[in-house]
Amino acid sequence: MSLDTQSQHSPGDSRWRVLLRHDLPASLVVFLVALPLSLGIAVASDAPIAAGLIAAVVGGVVVGLLGGSALQVSGPAAGLTVVVAETINQFGWKTACFITVAAGALQVVFGLSRIARAALAIAPVVVHAMLAGIGITIALQQVHVLLGGSSHSSALANITELPRQLLNLHAYDVLIGAVVIAIMLGWKYMPGKIRVVPGPLVAVLVGTVLSLVVPGNVERIVLNGSLFDAIGLPEMPSGGWGAVALAALTIALIASVESLLSAVAVDKMHTGPRTDFDRELVAQGAANMTSGLLGGLPVTGVIVRSATNVAAGARTRASALIHGVWVLVFSVALVGLVQQIPKAALAGLLIVVGMQLVKTAHIRLAHRTGDLFIYVATVAGVVFLNLLEGVLIGLVVAFALLLWRVVRVAVTAEHVDDDRWLVRIEGTCTFLALPRLSSELAKVPAGTVVLVEMSVDFLDHAAYESIHDWATQHESTGGTVEFIELGTAPMKHAPAGPPVRGRARGLLDDVLSPWRDTGESSPITSGIAAYHRRNAHVVRPHLDEHGQQPHSFFLTCADSRIVPNVITNSGPGDLFTVRNVGNLVPSYGRDTSLEAGLIFALEELRVDNLVVCGHSGCGAMTAVYAGAHTGSGLGDWLEYAVPSLDRFRMGHPVARAAADAGFSDVDQLSMVNVAVQVATLSNHPLVRAAIRDRGVTVSGLFFDIGTARVLAVTADGIAEIDDGELAELVTV
Repeated sequence: MSLDTQSQHSPGDSRWRVLLRHDLPASLVVFLVALPLSLGIAVASDAPIAAGLIAAVVGGVVVGLLGGSALQVSGPAAGLTVVVAETINQFGWKTACFITVAAGALQVVFGLSRIARAALAIAPVVVHAMLAGIGITIALQQVHVLLGGSSHSSALANITELPRQLLNLHAYDVLIGAVVIAIMLGWKYMPGKIRVVPGPLVAVLVGTVLSLVVPGNVERIVLNGSLFDAIGLPEMPSGGWGAVALAALTIALIASVESLLSAVAVDKMHTGPRTDFDRELVAQGAANMTSGLLGGLPVTGVIVRSATNVAAGARTRASALIHGVWVLVFSVALVGLVQQIPKAALAGLLIVVGMQLVKTAHIRLAHRTGDLFIYVATVAGVVFLNLLEGVLIGLVVAFALLLWRVVRVAVTAEHVDDDRWLVRIEGTCTFLALPRLSSELAKVPAGTVVLVEMSVDFLDHAAYESIHDWATQHESTGGTVEFIELGTAPMKHAPAGPPVRGRARGLLDDVLSPWRDTGESSPITSGIAAYHRRNAHVVRPHLDEHGQQPHSFFLTCADSRIVPNVITNSGPGDLFTVRNVGNLVPSYGRDTSLEAGLIFALEELRVDNLVVCGHSGCGAMTAVYAGAHTGSGLGDWLEYAVPSLDRFRMGHPVARAAADAGFSDVDQLSMVNVAVQVATLSNHPLVRAAIRDRGVTVSGLFFDIGTARVLAVTADGIAEIDDGELAELVTV
């Protein structure tokens, strides 16, 4: 269809096309994935089978209508099976439904309070470990069902009773479950056209068909009546309100975190609208209140269904809503088909789903980041205690590790040579570091020369006093102490007031203008002192006592905002820099200063590159453009820029390119001036000989102060500079 034809249709027509072409087919795929998972999660939660279907319908319809995530799909989640099973076991099914309603109300309050993002503050390693613990628990439970028995109340009991269950296994249940597991694990290796059909649906269908042909008795799902028959109001608890409140808070927190993390993950899978987290949390709460009132399981955003939704091509929330309608139609019209599904098939499905929650990538990440102990502690707590206690253990361990990382300090004292020692102090330096400090500083012999390199971001008075007293004592014995402060918490600030964490300094603050924030009257003097304290020892190794060997002659304007070594990312000794007002090259040697610099650079230093660099907002070019450059002194000097002004007015190609890029007239003149000075420099007899004999290059640059970007200026125009393209773009 052409664009003209498309424009004749209304936005309503476009929405219907998106619905029919993308969202409707996607909803069918998600429905086929959600159906067996919803049944399996109900079984794993020890809830009525219909409760899983009710939650799937409510999650699809309610969150689909109200949610803040464009493509997230909600329903009963494996992440809540453990806590829901414990809740049902403790309070009974009807009261568990009331707790689901209360949890939903809490989620609504969370969303209306606009604190949804606070749930994302939980350490990801704890969330990953929580899901892994849930997955292991589900697998331990369902392996007994797959073997033809019943799961036990605790993970420890499931482990200890496993040998006995193996001695009394039911062969046909094991066969059905094994076939389901094999299909689930092998489905990703099937051809792409076959994988269009969801693997869980195929696995359960094959397991069901197999259960109908094997000769033995196979235990099947029991569903009394239709979905409407299972709807029932919750019951108020008769007592134990503290335990009820704790259960509701647990479900609310876990459901919120899982939904929000799933929404974050889904946002990374598509380029559509980003999630409104507060709105999503309100929708999840409304869905849980509705599901609990109707007799359904708790609802969360589910990453498996959501990822399927994105992969199937969904564009709007309509796909999630319609998938809920499909579940409702199936549950009402085909209830007899549901009752043919063997429990062993769902057990095999849940074992695979549970083990998929244990992701090796998360374990490797925890190992790389030093969080493996948090991961293991959380998993063990979830599996062998309960979900809430496991998460709390993980959070406590994560906080303890964080505290240790924040307050720890690394102190080393090393013998460099002869009577020279190097002491390094890195990290957060507080009174907790005093034992370490005193131990390392005691290694330094009296009378030695000591360099103390401090890279600390926090220094309290106790640590300052310990270091200062040691330095005073060391100097009293004939030794010397020099402090090099690389961190953001200077020594001199420690005795002046309460300790504060130092502000991270940028490159210009730290290297070029460290005196700007000191408030001292002599910026040069204080700047030199800061240089000695923070940077001299870094620069020292790069200064060659045997002479300079720069690779480039760099002519630029006298404007103080241009720092050649910064904008060229070069170090001491790399550039032989000459500056004048307007970065001008007077012809015929009329400027002896520039002539001397050029001769020295080419004949003595043997540079390979000659560079002329102009800049935006140039005062010299402003004066030339305005014609205010007559007279002696500065006016006489700016006469050398008149040829650049003439070329600008004649429509120099550089001016046209700069105009197209949106630069002002003065900046266009500055760029033309660079091109003209490059041409003048290239025609210098000494430069022509160097180009001919040694391949010396002559280049033009323009520094745009507003964006801090450097552009290449050629005879024909201007260009951006990327890595490795400088020579190609700017050589004349």
